[in-house]
Amino acid sequence: MSASAHSDDPHLVDRVGWLRAAVMGANDGIVSVASVIVGVAAADPDPRTILIAGTAALAAGAMSMAAGEYVSVSSQADLEAADIARERQALIDDPEGEEAELAEIFQERGLSPQTAALVARELTEKDALGAHVREELGLGEAQAAQPLLAAGTSALTFSVFAAIPLIAAVLAPAGDVIASVVAVTLLALTLLGALGALAGGAPVWPAALRVVVWGGLAMAVTAAVGSLFGVAV
Repeated sequence: MSASAHSDDPHLVDRVGWLRAAVMGANDGIVSVASVIVGVAAADPDPRTILIAGTAALAAGAMSMAAGEYVSVSSQADLEAADIARERQALIDDPEGEEAELAEIFQERGLSPQTAALVARELTEKDALGAHVREELGLGEAQAAQPLLAAGTSALTFSVFAAIPLIAAVLAPAGDVIASVVAVTLLALTLLGALGALAGGAPVWPAALRVVVWGGLAMAVTAAVGSLFGVAV
């Protein structure tokens, strides 16, 4: 990895590889397990049933998130590799045409034809493939697909945050499981939204609000299903 021109002030986009998977896993962990617990409690408030359902949801959800992230990001990595291979072959078959294409890209970004041609020439001489990967495909180290990182991050954050509503259900007084889980979950979602926004340099309250609204909606739907049909969901 080359040294950054902003080594003392790294760009927030460098976090995109793990931040997306972390936020998705954490949010899904809280919402899905809390929703299962609320739905089951609405149908059958037996503590043992709730504990089994919540634990099963945590384990299955973590594995599902890991598998889903790995397959999805692996597909992205395959597409990136295929495009890079095409660029490598194009540079072999038509190096002049590829250099001209690179110059056109810089012209479209505002450089004069002379300056664009000079930049394209110097970048081609230094690292032609790297220049096309960055400028034509828009790929860089921060955006490169990393399946194992995405899968591990998502599964870990899912498990950690899914434990929050499960612990709340276990510790809740008899008859207050739903209220306790809902309250703890909404608080956890608020904190998660805020942390995600801070990590990504985004406004805190809009991020927290959208996480809370969708999480609350998911719990409301599963509670309604459990109440109406008396079945675990």
